[in-house]
Amino acid sequence: MKKPEMILFDYGGTLAQETSPDFLRGWRAVFQYIDKNPDGATPEQACQVADSLWQRFSASRSLSAARKGGFETHEWQQLRTVLDVLGLEPALPLSGIECVLMENSSLCKPMPDIGELLAFLDRLGIPTGVVSNIGWSGQALTYRLEKLFPLHKFRFVLASSEYGIRKPDPMLFQIALKKARLLASAVWFCGDDWEKDVCGSHDAGMFPVWYCEGAFGGKKQRDAPFPYLAVQVWRELPAFLGACGG
Repeated sequence: MKKPEMILFDYGGTLAQETSPDFLRGWRAVFQYIDKNPDGATPEQACQVADSLWQRFSASRSLSAARKGGFETHEWQQLRTVLDVLGLEPALPLSGIECVLMENSSLCKPMPDIGELLAFLDRLGIPTGVVSNIGWSGQALTYRLEKLFPLHKFRFVLASSEYGIRKPDPMLFQIALKKARLLASAVWFCGDDWEKDVCGSHDAGMFPVWYCEGAFGGKKQRDAPFPYLAVQVWRELPAFLGACGG
């Protein structure tokens, strides 16, 4: 097998591990950037409005089914609704408020050994990109990745929120290939989700790498009618790349 000309990564559970979100903490941070609050709204109220919107979305059979079927929402829709319902005027643009909310609601850290893997890919001259199912904007996700990996530059970051579709929809992978200007056969895709990342990238013609740490009780292989690589720790991937042809 030849070395890939590019490697794409999923985000959550692959590049980074996030804590359970605390949106009240996030809204308290957002309120430090509110210029006008004519009705004296509180972070608690903002959090309640946001939660009610999500509950309404989740309770709708058609909308929840749409998301399971590959439809994605965008965080800016909810943010704009909360701000306008409460009459809040922020000092930052919506993109800035989103970053404040994201960074303070959901804490994260790099997955073990991923920093060393990215540095190894840099030394090999293999570029990288990110394709993530996420409601946060691509701008917010890029900001987070730059904080997590300040020494590494992803060529592009695709957030499903920007396109309204979610992996394993092949169109999202096709967009990534257009941005990479590469054939699917030249690209590897690394992710932790079997259906969305492994099967999805295979269906798009890429070579899948399954990051299966802790998956299925630590089971390292899964029957599939196509070739793929399974790694339980990221430090396994450099050895496999080293065994590939030029």
